Order: sequence, then C-alpha cells, then structure tokens
Amino acid sequence: MTQFAAQTSKHPLLSGGAARLTIDLTALRSNWCYLNGKVGNDVACAVVLKANGYGTGAGEVGKALYAAGARVFFVALPEEGIALRKVLPHAEIFVLNGLFREREKLYYDFELKPVLSSLEEIEEWSLFAQSLDEDLPAALHFDTGMHRLGMALNDAVELGQSPHFLKGIRVELVMSHLACADTPKHELNQKQLNRFQRLCELFPNARRSLSNSAGIFLGSDYHFDLVRPGIALYGGNPVPEQTNPMLPVAHVQAEIISLRQVPHGASVGYGASRVTPRKSRIATINAGYADGLHRLVGSSDDQPNGGRVYIGGHFAPIFGRVSMDMLAVDVTDIPEEHLSRGAPVEIMGAHVNVDELANFAQTIPYELLCSLGARYTRHYKR
Repeated sequence: MTQFAAQTSKHPLLSGGAARLTIDLTALRSNWCYLNGKVGNDVACAVVLKANGYGTGAGEVGKALYAAGARVFFVALPEEGIALRKVLPHAEIFVLNGLFREREKLYYDFELKPVLSSLEEIEEWSLFAQSLDEDLPAALHFDTGMHRLGMALNDAVELGQSPHFLKGIRVELVMSHLACADTPKHELNQKQLNRFQRLCELFPNARRSLSNSAGIFLGSDYHFDLVRPGIALYGGNPVPEQTNPMLPVAHVQAEIISLRQVPHGASVGYGASRVTPRKSRIATINAGYADGLHRLVGSSDDQPNGGRVYIGGHFAPIFGRVSMDMLAVDVTDIPEEHLSRGAPVEIMGAHVNVDELANFAQTIPYELLCSLGARYTRHYKR
C-alpha cells in the first residue's frame, strides 16, 4: 500500500471533496417516538416536513417516520406536498400555507388538504368542491394571537352560524399556532389556549390542533387531538431554557485540508480580523458559508468568542472569518496525533449541537438547518 493510500484509509470520510451531511434516521424515529409517548394514545403525533424536512430531506424523513407510525404530515407548499405524495401514497398531507390562488386542482389531484386561513380561501375551495359535486377535506386555521396567518375569531363565529360558507367543505381539522410556546411562562400561551378552546366549540366534529414542538411541553391541556412537532424531531431543543431531551439528527462532518504554523501577531483570513496571540497552528477546513455555516460563527479580535468544532475528542475555536468554502480553526492545543490532512472534523452533531451552532450564528436552529448547503455528500444512517 502506498503512503498516500495508507493515509486515505485512515480517514474514510468522503468520496469526493465535499463535507458530509449525515442524517441519523434512527435518532429521528426515536425523537418522534419520544414525543408520541408524551402526548398519549388519544392524541396523534403528526410531522412537520416543510422546507425539505428542515433541510434533512423530506422524502427520506417522511418514509422513516411513516414506518415509525406517523400518519399525518404538514408541508408549507403544494409543491412540497406533491413530492411527498410520491413517496407516501397513503399519508394524510396538509398544506400549511393555505390554498394558493387558482391552484385548486393541484390539491385535488394529489390529495392535499389545504389549511384555509381566510374567508376568501374558504369561498374558493367551496366553489371548487361544488363544481365537482364533491365534499373536499380541509383544515381551518384561526389566529389566536400570532397575527400572521389565520382567520379572526369573529370569522369563526360567522362560520359557525352560517354553515353555507362551508358548502362542499369537509372540515377535518381546526388549528391555531402558538407564538410563545418556547417561553413556558409567557402569558400569551394561556390566552391563546383560552381563545382556541372557545372557537373549537363551534366545530365539535373536527379534530383540534394547537401545539408545535414547544407546545407539547406545556402540558396535556395544549395537546387536544393532534400535535405538530417540527424542530424537536430534527434534534433542536423545543424549550431552550431546559435540558434538550432530543437526540441530534443532522451531523455535519468536514475534514482538514491544510495545516500550517502561523507566527505570533499574524492575521488569518479575510479582512485580517483575527491576529494570532501566540505562535499557532491553524487548520483549514473544507466547509464555509456556501454550506450553510453563517459567517457569524467566525471570530475576530473584537469578538473573539466565535463558534467551535470538535476534532479527535477536543474542541477547537473557529479563528477569523468564515469563507465561502473554508474556515480556519486554531488547533494549537489539539494533540498532534489527531491532526493530519483528511482528519475528520465535527462541525455539527453530537458534540457541537445545532442549538449551540445557531447561537454562535446569532440565529435559531430552524434557520441553520434549512440553510444546509446542497453540495454536501449526503448519507442517511438507518
């Protein structure tokens, strides 16, 4: 075996030069089972798969969770629903962003259920149903305090008193969305709960849904008939002020592509924003903002506390700005045996969790996951 082949065999990380994104489907299923167990047998635990399954791949994630027992799925767009229908022919699929104008036939052809958020959408879906002489399913979304999507509470009263508005519509679900569930003591949680309970009385035959991931942890009063976890399924902490009970799902692993000694007082990277405080060893890693690693995870002399990576059982700080395709890491304190070209580097995973990385990026884990770049070598761990 040549020296080159021997070196490569030590680090069987990648088939090419791209960083590796591993989606742990076993952890994903465990997270769903954990949440499903928290809500009990009388409550359905659905799955939110919008934004390509929060960047993890909606098709593979959908199949894994359907096999685990999930039967109800939520997407944002009809295109997402169409793609999901191809791999889950028997799933119940709701489109959260509602009925897009003049696309009624798309929903019908692919058995997608619109989440209707306005009287105008209700009218359009009703007229379409009547044109087919069929009863078509839908969810009704009411605003209980988010002020984003959803009908006003007086619209609920009007619908309850004037059922002709819903002619041709089979109301299968009534839902709202919590604005502050990840802050358990926020007063808006109780206000939204009270409003939702009142409006549900107008639709006694429909299933009810209020809770997102964080809402599940507010207690059984918030569970109703169906919960809609998203970020918790993918390993994000549903209640940031508490210990995260979820397993990490998305693992980003890169490799060292260069090692160099840098003298004391030398600048590293664009803008000369970070200067070595000592004679340092700097590793260059093959991942950057084109891979979804926000530039804010870097560091500077003015803001030295940037993100970190994990190499050979040790943490190492990101040093200087994040570039498009690379980032620099100070590995001066990492033992020599863990440092070589091709050595694996954990960017995100079991040791650098998604919440920590998002915090350094001054964003939320939702955005970080959805920003995962397209050029990763993707692998699904089953």
